[in-house]
This record gives sequence, structure tokens and C-alpha cells, in this order.
Amino acid sequence: MKALWIGTFWAVLVWSGIEPKDSFTWFLEVLPALIGFVVLAMTWQRFPLTPLLYGLILLHCLILMVGGHYTYAEVPLFDYFKEWLGFERNHYDKLGHFAQGFVPAMIARELLIRKQVMNGAAWRNFLIVCFCLAFSAFYELIEWWVAALTGEDAEAFLGTQGYVWDTQSDMAFALVGAIVALFSLSHLHSKQLQAKGMLSPRGQYGD
Repeated sequence: MKALWIGTFWAVLVWSGIEPKDSFTWFLEVLPALIGFVVLAMTWQRFPLTPLLYGLILLHCLILMVGGHYTYAEVPLFDYFKEWLGFERNHYDKLGHFAQGFVPAMIARELLIRKQVMNGAAWRNFLIVCFCLAFSAFYELIEWWVAALTGEDAEAFLGTQGYVWDTQSDMAFALVGAIVALFSLSHLHSKQLQAKGMLSPRGQYGD
């Protein structure tokens, strides 16, 4: 499992770095994935995560790498969706921002449960959603700072495609992603935590 995870990560990373559409955008997009890889490598033994979480993190990394290779505004599959469904823009960036809420929500859930930060599921879920929305807003600030420092070179990184509400819709997709993750995966996640002895069978943390 570990070898498959690492092999998939590096195979797609190498592919994404071969003649990307825009080298500067590629670096900006894959940097979070590389940072995530380093963090996971450092914590793999002393703080192993659930299989679900490792899978979600890998999926998020792949989304970043694909976006980095083509730029978020020009991913071919979503260009096809654009023509087929009559969209005015390529919506791959919205998938990326949905994942930006979906995956961090489960990361936060695992950390809060395992560190026993709080027992009630309702307050925990509220805090997770707030965290994901704050994280999305902070990422939008990073995009703003990058654009201010680099000028036109950051256009592909921003991927606004002329949409005036792009920033707000990005945060909305992250918010929806976090909520969907908690509704759809909490039960499976709790079962995996129980199987690894990280959560009591009675659901002592409010599940």
C-alpha cells in the first residue's frame, strides 16, 4: 500500500513536470503536494493516518499535479465538459477548490478526534467547517499576494478566466466540499479509527 501510494505520487508528479503549460504555474500548484509529501514522510511512523485519509490526500495531490501541468483553465477533459454542457469557462478549478474543502475537512476531523480536542460531534463539525473556510480564504490571500508580486505571470495560477466572482465561488466550493465530506465519510472514517484503536466502539467523541 505504501509503495503504491509513493509510486503513484511520483509517477504523476514526474509526468506533470514534463513540458507543463506554464512552468511558474506548475511550481505553484505542485508545491503544496510536495510539502504534504514531506509532512507525511516525517509522520508516517509516529503518527500514521487512516487509509481513507491517505487515499484522499493522494487524490488531492493528483488534482494539484494535473492542474499544474495544464493550468487549471486548460485541463482537456474539462474543456470537453465545457463544450458538451455549454459552459462559458473551464471548471477544473472548481473541482480543485471543492477538494480544498473536502480533504482538509477529513484531516481536521482525524486530528481533532485523535488529539481529543472536543467530544461533541456537532461542535467538532462546526469547527471543521470554519477551519476549511478559513483555509480557503487564506489560500485566496496567497493567490492575491502572488499576483501582486508577479503581475501577469500569475494569471494562469489565478485561473479566474474573466469571472468577476471567482474568489467568492472558490470559497463557496471549498465550504460545500467540507460539508459534503463530513456528511458522506464520517461513518466510514470513524470505523477506520475504531479499527486502529483511535476511537472507542461506543463513539465516545460524539459519533
